[in-house]
Amino acid sequence: MSDYYNAFEMSPVPTPGPDAVPPEPFHGIYGMPAFVTIPTNDLAASVDFWIRGLGFFELFSIPGQLVHLRRWAFQDVLLVSAPSVPEQPPAMSFSFAGVLNQVDSLVEACRALRPDSVDGPRDTPWNTRDVEVITPENARIVFTAAKPFDPASQEARNLEAIGITPPGDDGRGGNGEHA
Repeated sequence: MSDYYNAFEMSPVPTPGPDAVPPEPFHGIYGMPAFVTIPTNDLAASVDFWIRGLGFFELFSIPGQLVHLRRWAFQDVLLVSAPSVPEQPPAMSFSFAGVLNQVDSLVEACRALRPDSVDGPRDTPWNTRDVEVITPENARIVFTAAKPFDPASQEARNLEAIGITPPGDDGRGGNGEHA
C-alpha cells in the first residue's frame, strides 16, 4: 500500500503529453506558499533575462529595489537589488515546471541572450526532460517538463519502486482510499 494519491487538481501543471497546453500566465494575487528570492546587482538585466529567456512576466515592482516575477500560479520569483552576486552558481537549484513543447524554445531564447547559460536538455530517471540554466545572477534554474507516461518504461518502474503508481480505473493511482 502507498500513502501517495493523485492530487493533480491542485496544480496548474497540465497532464503530460505531446499536445499538453501550458496554462496562461497567472496574474492573481494570493498568499504565496513558496517563492524564491534572488539577489542581483543589475536588476534590469536580470528582469530582461527572466522575461525573454525563461518566460516569466513582471507582476509588480518597487523601482530600484525589487521585481516580483511570475509564470504560472505558484511560480513566483523575487529579484532583489544587491551590491554583488556570487561569482559561481551554487550547487542548489530552483526548478519550475513547463510542458515538453516549451523546452526547445526556452533553450533557444536563453542561448540567444547568454550563449553559455544552458545545459541540456536531458531526460531524468523520474520521467522528465530538464534544462539547467545559469542566470545573470548566477542562480541555477532548472526548467522541468514531464514526459508522457509509458507504463512499460524504466521510468515507470523507477516510480513504482518508490510507491508511485499510475492512475487506475478509478483515476486515483490505486490509492483511492486516500482521495
